[in-house]
Amino acid sequence: MKPAGHPPIPAPKLGVLLINLGTPDAAETKAVRRYLKEFLSDRRVVELPPWLWQPILRGVVLTTRPKKSAHAYQQVWSEDGSPLAAITRAQGKALAERLAGDGVLVDHAMRYGRPAIADRIAAMKAAGCERILLAPLYPQYSGATTATANDAVFAALAAMRWQPAIRTLPPYHDDPRYIDALAASIEEGLAALDFVPDAILASFHGMPQRTLELGDPYHCHCQKTARLLAEKLGREVIVSFQSRFGKAKWLGPATDLTLADLGRAGRRVAIVTPGFSADCLETLEEISIRGREDFLAAGGEDFAYLPCLNAGVRGMDMIEALVRQELAGWLPVS
Repeated sequence: MKPAGHPPIPAPKLGVLLINLGTPDAAETKAVRRYLKEFLSDRRVVELPPWLWQPILRGVVLTTRPKKSAHAYQQVWSEDGSPLAAITRAQGKALAERLAGDGVLVDHAMRYGRPAIADRIAAMKAAGCERILLAPLYPQYSGATTATANDAVFAALAAMRWQPAIRTLPPYHDDPRYIDALAASIEEGLAALDFVPDAILASFHGMPQRTLELGDPYHCHCQKTARLLAEKLGREVIVSFQSRFGKAKWLGPATDLTLADLGRAGRRVAIVTPGFSADCLETLEEISIRGREDFLAAGGEDFAYLPCLNAGVRGMDMIEALVRQELAGWLPVS
């Protein structure tokens, strides 16, 4: 029995926190500026000394880029908010339903913006989660994605007196369940087209070339994903990298330049984005809208963007399997 006056303690629970990159609260310049300030101030995202980068960020970048980005967000915004927010929320709900019979509490958070990681960790602990699996939804590991998501969790834990036990979901770039789900989704998408693509382009989010030279495995993870996907599909998959920013050398070849080359060659293209677990600004606006325009303007014949796995059955089957694997020993034995 608890002594009189003892603080209430909820029944112990297991928790799973799905984590994705983040999004502005609105497709408006002010909200985008606030989001970009947080995102681009992360020293894992921009690995320049603050004394050099912060004046550039607060000057040129946050003066010019928010308006352009807000316009881009407006192209894909819906009543549910940004696509990334809506889909991540749906993924969390779907996983919660799948794990409800095991008594697992599922929540989601964004590394930048809301719902904030620190807030959701505190809420999960208050609800009784003494063991939490962190699940950053990045198939390919990078310091600028998976690592910074985990950093934010551990920073929140540093302020807690009673910390929950923590596990982290490893990258799953070469997991057969991920490759199978991607391939099946792509094959289904190709079958629904009214043309036959003669090129499949896999566009991954870009990173500065320097990250590879410093030992970040991201580039290698992307290449392995594409190789395994090509083997599963039985056809060539061309690799490119999108979303270049600034004057530094980035991983290549660049997606926009590759699309222009394919367009000039008169190719028919289907493009996929295997580095994203959910459709977002970078897939729906940068690729499906601007990428299409660039490709057709260069002389391309047909273009199709095939969606991410999102909260569909295949994607959720994969996420559930990965999560259950990492919860082994925590879940009760059936």
